[in-house]
Amino acid sequence: MTFGGIIFLLVFVGLVVAIVITYNKLVGLRQRSEEAWSDIDVQLKRRTDLVPNLIETVKGYAAHERTTLDQVVRARGAAVAAQTPEARAQAENQLTGALRQLFALAESYPDLKANQSFLELQASLGEVEETIQSSRRYYNAVVRDLNTTIDSFPSNQIALFFRFVKRAYFELDRPDDRQVPRVSFGS
Repeated sequence: MTFGGIIFLLVFVGLVVAIVITYNKLVGLRQRSEEAWSDIDVQLKRRTDLVPNLIETVKGYAAHERTTLDQVVRARGAAVAAQTPEARAQAENQLTGALRQLFALAESYPDLKANQSFLELQASLGEVEETIQSSRRYYNAVVRDLNTTIDSFPSNQIALFFRFVKRAYFELDRPDDRQVPRVSFGS
């Protein structure tokens, strides 16, 4: 084999290795983003599972506040039914807003604020909200890495060839949703 043939072979092998490494990086990032979304989904399910118990506890004290309770139930239903990360983010934003209204309503009922079941649900919901926030940050970081790799040269050529697609961030739609829901009922 000639010197030029050896150089060609080394360049070819180097190119194949670079393609394999880039492909594997893209696959890894895609898997991490799916795993991160799954983690968010689990936490969102925990939150939607807490909502019926919270509503039942509030119902006994605020039976005439039907509109607020119905809004929470509808928002929970939309959150459970959402299929894509984008739809789920939008539905969860609506649920967060409805829960804020529910907690504001609870402020009007001192007996409810002292109810042990309500206090336990409130604490559980606070923990879930913190976990959701952490999971969302991790998911968005992985999506950022995936999208950056898909947009960067030369990995963008490999991503295009193997049909890797960018993922959407799990973002909040309204600026007031950026505030952590208030779940403390201390005076």
